[in-house]
Amino acid sequence: MRVAILGLGLIGGSIARALRDAGGDWTIVAWSPAGIGPASALAAGVVDASPTQLEEAVRDADLVVLAAPPLACLELVSAVALLRGSLRRGATVTDVASTKVAIANAADEAGLPFVGGHPMAGRETSGFESADAALFVDRPWVVVDPVHGGDVHAVERLAGACRARPLRLGAAEHDRAVAAVSHLPLVASVALVEAVTGMDGEPGNNWPTARRLAASGWRDMTRLALGDPAMGAGIAVTNARPLADLLRLYRDRVDAWLRLLEEPDGPDPALIAALLEGARERARETPR
Repeated sequence: MRVAILGLGLIGGSIARALRDAGGDWTIVAWSPAGIGPASALAAGVVDASPTQLEEAVRDADLVVLAAPPLACLELVSAVALLRGSLRRGATVTDVASTKVAIANAADEAGLPFVGGHPMAGRETSGFESADAALFVDRPWVVVDPVHGGDVHAVERLAGACRARPLRLGAAEHDRAVAAVSHLPLVASVALVEAVTGMDGEPGNNWPTARRLAASGWRDMTRLALGDPAMGAGIAVTNARPLADLLRLYRDRVDAWLRLLEEPDGPDPALIAALLEGARERARETPR
């Protein structure tokens, strides 16, 4: 199978490394606007070709992987649609973006044979130099409903070669779920940094002292705020409604905690302990 990976940062580069490690009959072509990642991958023997022109990259491809942030994927959908005649007959286009509805709709309007995908793995680092062949091992890889004859099995084969677990979901179902477990935590992490460290050049409340005391709790809660701003912006723009719905629920819980902490007779320690215990039990239900 000839695979064209458009974008070779952390995710695209990890796919390329995983396919190379998998062996078999994969021919891997990589392209990016700047060409830096693909050139490094070619020199390292991770990809078979790194053309500078997009048309050359997708020529005769069986599978085209849009490995870019959501807004860049929307642009790539339009660009690949103009080059569909260069694809091999029966080819499929997929993506790895964090949101699915907007990109699937764009592919539908463009008439592309498309199957959306989202490997549920990542790091706060970026670039091909951060790529890891083991990034997707035993992680879910969402595969959404096909558009215009897209081949679901080709995308599942890609996920399997990367040692991920393919999981079929509808695009809207996916976007609501990741708004809860990925996108809301991102915004919460950013809001925490804003609240504590200050904004617009204004120092945060007691931040100089708090900074000296920050340890693992602060590090863990702010890790997501260290991510790629372009990626985060694309997530917010293309999944705005589900994210807003979850933020309102989150705000309701913060307001409930405020009411508890500001009780005239002081907070009820038994109630606080019960809330913490309930949250701890539910948090234990999620993978670590």
